[in-house]
Amino acid sequence: MPLDPTRPFLRQAGLRAGLTKHELDGPRFHTVFGSVRLASDVPLTPEVLGRCASLVVPRCAVSRHTAAEVWGGAVPPTAWTHVSVARAEDRRARVGLRCHVNPSAVVRSRAGLRLTTPAQTVLDLSRGLSLVDLTVLADSLLHRRVLTPAELEQRLDACQGGLPRVASLARTLVRPGAESPMETRARLLLVLAGLPEPVLQHEVGDVRHLFRLDLAYPELRVAVEYDGRHHAQDARQWGRDLGRREWLDGRGWRLVVLRSGDVYGTPWATALRVAGVLAERGLVTGLPAHPPATFAAHFPEQPWRAARP
Repeated sequence: MPLDPTRPFLRQAGLRAGLTKHELDGPRFHTVFGSVRLASDVPLTPEVLGRCASLVVPRCAVSRHTAAEVWGGAVPPTAWTHVSVARAEDRRARVGLRCHVNPSAVVRSRAGLRLTTPAQTVLDLSRGLSLVDLTVLADSLLHRRVLTPAELEQRLDACQGGLPRVASLARTLVRPGAESPMETRARLLLVLAGLPEPVLQHEVGDVRHLFRLDLAYPELRVAVEYDGRHHAQDARQWGRDLGRREWLDGRGWRLVVLRSGDVYGTPWATALRVAGVLAERGLVTGLPAHPPATFAAHFPEQPWRAARP
C-alpha cells in the first residue's frame, strides 16, 4: 500500500517508501515523539497526536487529558499527550509523551483509535484534576452525549482500590444540562458558596417568545447567566440578548449577568452579589462577608483576572 503522508507513519516506513532522510527530517513533515512523521500541513490535534503515540507505544490506549479532548470534553490544557498501557514494561519514554500504567482501564475503539471510555477518562482524571475541573469535564461529556449519568455511576461504582475523594464529591455535583464549561463553573460557584442549587436551562415565555435561562431560581424569578466576549462582538446576538432582557424585565425577572472576571477574579464577591439579589426577593442566605476556607480552596481569588470579560 502506498505511503499516505497525511496519516502518521514511522520514519523507517518513510525510508522504505523511498523518501530520503533529508525529506523526512525537513520542513515537509512534523516530527512527533522522535520517530513519527506526518505531513506538516496536517494539524496536530489531540486525536492525531494519539494516533502518533499508538505507533510508538505498543498496545496503548489514549487516555486522561488527551482522551478527554478527543471525546470533546472540556479539560485544562496540557503539553503532554497521555496514553495508558496495561503493563509497566510497555511504557516508552518520548519527549511530549506520558505513559501511565492502568491494567483495569476500560477501553473503546473510535475510528480505529484505542482510547479510554468517557467514564474511565473521568475516573482517571479524578486523580489529578480539582473538584471544579473534574465536574466541568463530566458535565461537558454529558453535553456532548458521549457519556450518560448511568455510565459514569457504573464506572465509579466499579472502581478498584477505592474511589478518589474528589470523584466521590464530583459525582454528587455532576448535572446533565450545562451547555458550556462556564455555566458549570457558575453553578458550582453558587452551590459551593452555600446558595441553593439553581435550575439548569429553565424555560420561560409563551408561544411567541420562548427563552431558556442558564441558571434560574424560578420561584423567585431570578436568573444567573454567563456572557462571554462573543455576546458583545456579535451584533445579532447582542440584539437578541437585549430583546430577551426587556421581555424578562417586563415580567418581573431579575437577571444577574456574570463575566469571566466575576467567576475567576472575584468569586466570593459574585456569590455575595447573587445572595443579595435573592435576599431582595425574600430568600436570606446569611453568607459571611469573607469566603470560608472550603470555598476559597475551590475558587481562589485571582484579582489579575477580575478585569477580563
